[in-house]
Amino acid sequence: MAERAGVRRRSARRVLPAVALVAVLAGCADMEGLHRDGAAASVSPPEPLWPHSVPAPPGPEQQRGRPFVVPGIAPVASGDLRDVDPLAVVKADLAATEREDQGTGRLVDRRAAERVANCARAADCGVREPVLRDLTGDGRAELITAVDIDGRASEMRVYHVVAGRVMRVFSRRAVLEGVELAAGHLAIREPTSNDRFVYVSHYGWDGSMMALIELKLDTCRAVKQTSGIPCASASASASASPSRSPSPGGAV
Repeated sequence: MAERAGVRRRSARRVLPAVALVAVLAGCADMEGLHRDGAAASVSPPEPLWPHSVPAPPGPEQQRGRPFVVPGIAPVASGDLRDVDPLAVVKADLAATEREDQGTGRLVDRRAAERVANCARAADCGVREPVLRDLTGDGRAELITAVDIDGRASEMRVYHVVAGRVMRVFSRRAVLEGVELAAGHLAIREPTSNDRFVYVSHYGWDGSMMALIELKLDTCRAVKQTSGIPCASASASASASPSRSPSPGGAV
């Protein structure tokens, strides 16, 4: 009997630590892993607005994002845009685009076309100084310029030579808060409705035109740190023109 009692006491001593360990682990789980934080936050799926309203496909006069042969410009045998008159190219392009636009304003702002129509000198009609840079990687420079419309909005253009023909491979109506070239990419900064942020659109050569490759929203502070050029202040933008800034879109 004494021997049997000793066995029971030894078994009890082995069981008690095990029970205590289970109790401790259960307590930890209760404190850290199994307690409730209250009702879980409800997650609602996106609510589509007007799901059955779909825009019609664009007609030819609305397709801004395509290469366009500039009419009325003599063939460029050298393939070098240094051999063409930049103002003549811009005038021919905007005049032809306005005719194609049929007064819709989708392809070109009529004020820009009218401004350059009878212009003798680029500086007199808001045509920016042309910039020649290789954007396609073929070793030949493209012609980059813009027509300032009203002190705020501008019509920006890039021209390229294909088989001797001058072609517009990029056009964009925008508030050009900044334009930069880096590694063959064209970066355009535009203001937003919040003066803390700026749209940054990156365009690159896709074999036939300058196409949108990245669109991001950045802070004015970050833009200033990388480029050294601060965003325009909201007050300055408002005093320049009461019109709203256009939303960023693809190359046109």
